[in-house]
Amino acid sequence: MQFRELGRSGLQVSPLCFGGNVFGWTVDEATSFRLLDAWVDAGFNFIDTADVYSTWVPGHAGGESETIIGQWLRKSGKRNRIVLATKVGKPMGADKKGLSAAYVREAVEASLRRLQTDCIDLYQSHDDDPNTPFEETLGVFAELIRAGKVRAIGASNHSAARLAQALDVAERTKLPRYESLQPLYNLCDRAVYEAELEPLCTARGLGVINYYALAAGFLSGKYRSQADAGKSMRGTGTVAKYLNPRGLRILDTLDQTARQYGATPAQIALAWQIARPSVTAPIASASSIEQLDELTGAVRIELDAESIKALDTASAEDR
Repeated sequence: MQFRELGRSGLQVSPLCFGGNVFGWTVDEATSFRLLDAWVDAGFNFIDTADVYSTWVPGHAGGESETIIGQWLRKSGKRNRIVLATKVGKPMGADKKGLSAAYVREAVEASLRRLQTDCIDLYQSHDDDPNTPFEETLGVFAELIRAGKVRAIGASNHSAARLAQALDVAERTKLPRYESLQPLYNLCDRAVYEAELEPLCTARGLGVINYYALAAGFLSGKYRSQADAGKSMRGTGTVAKYLNPRGLRILDTLDQTARQYGATPAQIALAWQIARPSVTAPIASASSIEQLDELTGAVRIELDAESIKALDTASAEDR
């Protein structure tokens, strides 16, 4: 497998990243272990999670995904075979949020304990924090890098203007810079990333690890009507918004392209992103070995220019 460098971090990652939001939510510990083993054994090395996964589940307090990954790392002994990414900043309880130096110091220790490791490869600001100066946030990240607790830093959910400002501050102050961006991006959600974030990341040499690569499952083709959307937790919320003429046009083109390549719509949707020069590794999740096998098959598909153009055209924003 051809690994890719993440920004200028020196981290070499597989062209697809396993999204850990499912661990402890739709996937129990035993299944999580099987999925993680299968992921690494298939030659992939990139795993992304966050401290906040999965606070949205009744009875959860956050840290469930990190805890399962940590238990797997302890049991499997495969820490040296993965690039481990997690995130900080989203609410974890009263006064436990944001990117202040004091909170980041507290949060990283909690993540390291749950992950049962002494170093996080990529530590990401999960949300922009306009109440904390970039100098303070980047300063505490510098402290963590010097201490060997973090190797590189990244940003998620930042506007182009704020990301550019953070990069400028890092350059001016000689503090560590964000080496990656984790934005929303897929065939259905193109406009925001392509208009301003993509040119910035390309110009400044940032890696891109986009989330919702399959649009919460819509691009797998399993949701084609409102009745389909009502069959799952994701379908009733996120997926329903894609059920419109443009979304169905995208699915139709995915179907056609999938038949051409002997693949599935999900594999084609991921292959389209993997082929985009600005994208380092789309993030996708699986809750079964069968789904995981489908995801990993996407990296073997090399779309020709005509197929990419057809998908570009089908997913163009409606005027």
